Amino acid sequence: MPQTAAVISGIQKMVLYETRARYFLVGSNQAQTKNRVLKIDRTEPKDLVIIDDKHVYNQQEVRELLGRLDLGNRTKIGQKGSSGLSRAVSAFGIVGFVRFLEGYYIVLITKRRKMADIGGHSIYKIEDTSMIYIPNDSVRVTHPDEARYVRIFQNVDLSSNFYFSYSYDLSHSLQYNLTLLQRPYELWLSEASSAKEEVHTQSRQDSFDIFEDEGLPTQVVYGLRNEPYFKYVWNGKLLDRVKDIVHHDWLMYIIHGFCGQSKLLIYGRPVYITLIARRSSKFAGTRFLKRGANCEGDVANEVETEQIVHDASVMSFTAGSYSSYVQLRGSVPLYWSQDISTMMPKPPIRLDQADPYAHVAALHFDQMLQRFGSPIIILNLVKKREKRKHEKILSEELYPAVLNLNQFLPPDHCIDYIAWDMARYTKSKLCNVLDRLSMIAENVVKRTGFFINQANFYCHTLRPDDRWGDVGGHITASGRVQTGVLRTNCVDCLDRTNTAQFMVGKCALAYQLYALGMIDKPKLQFDTDCVRLFEELYEDHGDTLSLQYGGSQLVHRVKTYRKIAPWTQHSKDIMQTLSRYYSNAFSDADRQDAINLFLQVYQPSESKPHLWELPTDFYLHQKSTMALFHNRHSYTMWWSEGVLSYLPVPYDEAPCEDNMKKVKVKRVNRFDEGIDIYTEFFKPYELTSFDDTFCIDMTNSAREFMPKTVGLDPSPFTVRKPEETGKSVLGNKTSKEETLLQRKTAASAPPPPSEEAISSTSEDDSEEDRDDDGGVSQRSTPIKLLTESGESTRTQEEQQQSVKEPYGLNVAKCPTDKDMLIYERFAHLGASQHKVERSEDTNLANIICLEPVSCFAEDSIYSVCPPLVNRDSRNVFESHVVTGQGQVRVLCRDDMLMYREYVKNRYM
Repeated sequence: MPQTAAVISGIQKMVLYETRARYFLVGSNQAQTKNRVLKIDRTEPKDLVIIDDKHVYNQQEVRELLGRLDLGNRTKIGQKGSSGLSRAVSAFGIVGFVRFLEGYYIVLITKRRKMADIGGHSIYKIEDTSMIYIPNDSVRVTHPDEARYVRIFQNVDLSSNFYFSYSYDLSHSLQYNLTLLQRPYELWLSEASSAKEEVHTQSRQDSFDIFEDEGLPTQVVYGLRNEPYFKYVWNGKLLDRVKDIVHHDWLMYIIHGFCGQSKLLIYGRPVYITLIARRSSKFAGTRFLKRGANCEGDVANEVETEQIVHDASVMSFTAGSYSSYVQLRGSVPLYWSQDISTMMPKPPIRLDQADPYAHVAALHFDQMLQRFGSPIIILNLVKKREKRKHEKILSEELYPAVLNLNQFLPPDHCIDYIAWDMARYTKSKLCNVLDRLSMIAENVVKRTGFFINQANFYCHTLRPDDRWGDVGGHITASGRVQTGVLRTNCVDCLDRTNTAQFMVGKCALAYQLYALGMIDKPKLQFDTDCVRLFEELYEDHGDTLSLQYGGSQLVHRVKTYRKIAPWTQHSKDIMQTLSRYYSNAFSDADRQDAINLFLQVYQPSESKPHLWELPTDFYLHQKSTMALFHNRHSYTMWWSEGVLSYLPVPYDEAPCEDNMKKVKVKRVNRFDEGIDIYTEFFKPYELTSFDDTFCIDMTNSAREFMPKTVGLDPSPFTVRKPEETGKSVLGNKTSKEETLLQRKTAASAPPPPSEEAISSTSEDDSEEDRDDDGGVSQRSTPIKLLTESGESTRTQEEQQQSVKEPYGLNVAKCPTDKDMLIYERFAHLGASQHKVERSEDTNLANIICLEPVSCFAEDSIYSVCPPLVNRDSRNVFESHVVTGQGQVRVLCRDDMLMYREYVKNRYM
């Protein structure tokens, strides 16, 4: 069977040249051996005219073309204006083309930074962009509101958490991408035969075969190019205008969310842990302005989080070991909102529309069945008991909706609903939140399973574990795939949701490492280097998503729920809450306008009101209010056609005809640059430095967490105290790094004086039920309660301990008379030592001794003369050598006396 490989984009570097009449965008591959040219007309004031000749140029042909363009555009001597062809900007990709009220703009990526590496496929973060107006100034038709639209559009900071890749589809999961490569060739037989004609019509350079002239058999590889999942693509609308005109190498889709990667060293064996979060571009917006769902089933703050674990010692997708696990977060799929005009920290929740047949929830879960399969597990973390109904309103509507939808599904594929009041559980002194979450996580991972591309699970054969047999998912000939997904939500899907997702991810990580043969049982403990590294990734992930949606970083973290956060964390929580409130009250409206304009939800026109004149954007996101849909879903058969026939496997990964149409197959040689990931990753044609490589700069468990002292177990799965980690000895940090370090190693601080309820300054707690600490019916881990006197005693002891930690003694206690006498004598000796008698003559020969101290008579880099050794020393050395060879001489009386003296001094 011929091999399959993902097609690498042929355009990774760009240079924009300009004349008075046209822009010429020259794009090349990484090695700059193949080039393409786009011609953009600048004489059209409001229309976009792009010409792509679809021809592949070599380096010499591009130079000759640019030379002719320069010569043909030179003006006469003495004529005003620019002359010839000038270089405008260098870039790494096209974000898109956008128009407001005047002409079109082109948005180019001018700076990038590598963030992760998955199987040799590099993932980049956009660092800087350039927005260039296309029409010439001589034909420009000005509009007074154009500058304001440009400012609103640029409020979407493209240098903040936007990611892309030239060879890896970031809009799909690793499971989808590798499943696509592992399908048999027969599925593409018809597509390949139709694409064969296209291959033969291309130029000889594009389909060159090194074995063709020698009569040798051709080594064929089928290059695959798949259609992205546009729900997580953020520049899809910006490329709509040109995607049918230009070659597909010009199109580069970007995602928004988070991407982080860390290296876990297991006795020198590198294991990469990657966290990718994809934020949905449907019904996107800010915290209080986007709640619930729209009429198409898209929910607010929907983020798909994927954790990828792979053995970095083998780079290839076909030969390496790769594993992934996917989770989802999103707002409660109902028609609900919060009125922000009241200027309250927690505006009241209101249901906007009645939905007795759960139509909008059905649309949402239909999307999930298509993408993830079954079972769908809902973890609802909103409050269930409140003195005044607030969050409880959502639970009372969501649970009946799930019951209504489940009555029409087959029993094996019903939606599971888990309701757990995490905030109330946290305030109880008898319960441990993370223990309860770990129980839920274990149950969830066993039901959904996880993805791994290796079929032979030697881990269970060599180190059997009873829990391995209970793991769900779908087992295939090439490994195991995840079926179903956990959907976690609270009200904001920020603090509580991130902690719950971390615990599920930690449980899944244990099974992933066990399946890859890295640990002997699928269980990871807190306070290990591995879990600390994973917790750092999830905290950065949570902070980033919280800033995007809520306007501030996380308020409650994993350490907060472990109740080991330092005292200073409470003041930071208050500041984050104030920052979130300020952002929601004053800046969210402008951010929402920018998102609507960037995603082209609103397209400016002279015949429509301006964006800032609209009282609400409700009608922009709810298409049902502007038109009637004739093909409504059935209330009973609410799923899409063909979805149930493939369950529990997701419909999007099934080898059906609809999915085959999304894949383009191209027959190429095995050594073609378009699929050669080795050349793409290692770049043998460039002069590189080890210090500049990404693997050197990424977070490393050995460098960041491994203890620096000798004698401690360097395994990343060993439980150790915070002061034993490498983090505690880091120094010379900048203020920003110190802040991050203080946050990331907060576990090293002393515990709070009492196990009080967590501060109710964020979304997790409310004022009216702060004093309500009723019993909890769920299983719990009891904690020993202290009396008031015991608490005060413990507080004093902890204060003394905190003072004693850095100094080694209690500085508040006065020293004894004996200690004071010793100190006075020491000070007197020190003062007398530095006194210099001026009457004596100073002889430099007595101070500076330049005699050699080496035992070698001649010691230099050129020759060495060994010293003379006496007979006794030679006998000792010969005895040592003989003993090493296994020939032990008879011990004499002196040896026995020496040994007894050693034992006496060593052990007695």
